Amino acid sequence: MAQKPQICVIGSLNIDFVTYARRCPGPGETLTGSSLSIDAGGKGANQAVACARAGFITETQQDVAVKMIGAVGAEDPYYSSLLRPALEKSGVDTTGIEQKAGCQTGSATIIVEEGENGENRIVVVPGANHDGMSDVDKILALVQTQCPASPQVVVLQGEIPRSTVVGLMQHYNDPKNPTNVVLNIAPVYPDGIPLNALAGTAVLIMNETETIQMAESIPNFPAISQTEADLQPELLAPLFHQVAKIPIVLITLGAKGVFFSTATGRHGFVQGVRVKNVVDTTAAGDTFVGYFSAAFAKYAATGKTLEHFDALIESAVQEANQAAAMCVQRKGAIESIPFAYEIRDHQ
Repeated sequence: MAQKPQICVIGSLNIDFVTYARRCPGPGETLTGSSLSIDAGGKGANQAVACARAGFITETQQDVAVKMIGAVGAEDPYYSSLLRPALEKSGVDTTGIEQKAGCQTGSATIIVEEGENGENRIVVVPGANHDGMSDVDKILALVQTQCPASPQVVVLQGEIPRSTVVGLMQHYNDPKNPTNVVLNIAPVYPDGIPLNALAGTAVLIMNETETIQMAESIPNFPAISQTEADLQPELLAPLFHQVAKIPIVLITLGAKGVFFSTATGRHGFVQGVRVKNVVDTTAAGDTFVGYFSAAFAKYAATGKTLEHFDALIESAVQEANQAAAMCVQRKGAIESIPFAYEIRDHQ
């Protein structure tokens, strides 16, 4: 039997403390919320679950293999009772998660506005996501142990140390390395990512804010006068191809949709899926990243060059959009991420 495409997500694992309220309080203001939930989360964990659930073509059949590399606090009851079960029930291999003594598991305090848009405000305490993820050589050795044949895709985000992400990108973006990097630079590091690490990244996924921040952080990037309000992705995306040598650029535009662009000249706008009742947008971006990464890994496993992915990119973006749209109609982070068979049954 052919081996499943391998995805290795290297990133953050958090416990999310989520308060739902009619609106976010202002400075010095105290509000009464309607409910509190304690959930599994973290951008790394969310994206690993989204990759894994994207592979469930039926309730029992999964066509991708997903491994999570990260760190949590040792003997953390939330990890053993909440975070690890959430990952494993989603089809994620957790043997690459280190339980590090002397560290707290990362946490996020989230306020979700109840109403039409489900917008949120988030404060993150990194904990083990920083203290346990600073040794690049150790992480690379762990990936080699977990995926001896090299994963098709490594997914990275911005919730682990910048030095770690830069070191991993320099390793995996080496032309001699067969692994493709999907970078969701969220949040953007104040100093950005140096060009010698960014060059060769297979896929760069950013929202409107991150696009502007990344453009401003890259040396020799043409000066831009755009803001989120007047962002022109069709003008910005090609610059990432030219300056940073990135083959595929995706700019997510919230409810409006996604702009995609490839170095070979294929580009377009995929409209967002209309949603009547937005409940919680917390994991929408991570759901999109995970679903697209799964589609990309399946393609990469065929051994074809990136240029041939042009024919599939629009459908991959559409499915990722559909998954994100289903996600925002549910509460929570990991628990809101749909399985692929749910999306197909819903169509």
